[in-house]
Amino acid sequence: MAVQSIPARIRWAVDFMDVQPGDHVLEIGCGPGAAAELICQRLETGKLFAIDRSESGVDRTRRRCKRFVDAGRLTVRQIDLATLRVPVKRLHKVFAFNVNLFWVRECQDEVALLHERVLPGGVVNLFYDASRPEQVPEIREKASAALAAGGFRVSVAENVAPAVVAIIGKR
Repeated sequence: MAVQSIPARIRWAVDFMDVQPGDHVLEIGCGPGAAAELICQRLETGKLFAIDRSESGVDRTRRRCKRFVDAGRLTVRQIDLATLRVPVKRLHKVFAFNVNLFWVRECQDEVALLHERVLPGGVVNLFYDASRPEQVPEIREKASAALAAGGFRVSVAENVAPAVVAIIGKR
């Protein structure tokens, strides 16, 4: 299999999250599996549960990260966050990159589900490509409001190169 490159914005986001070897992580919208690959390299006893509504995204992640799936570090499912049922309250970190759900429509049920499943002290990281600066204020405002309404303490971090905005919700 050819080596696939990982975009700088994804590398920055994974570094920002500071995934620890024992973390249990949920990725919302795994797409081609670039973040999953980086995260699974950091896990030892922890696990990554990656979801995507797209069958092709799930297939691409499974192919790219086959060794982590085979090792039991990664589970990939085609499912929407609204219908996801995580069996126990055990998530240390949740993240999404360029997932519009949190700023383009009402998402109280999804945020409530995350609040219920993230351990106290755990974090939800919503990352967005900020290369279109005219959208950043609206994304920052709406995604922050959604997390705050769901009971998270919200902060924002912005990075210049690569251009990424991170909305962080701490439980």
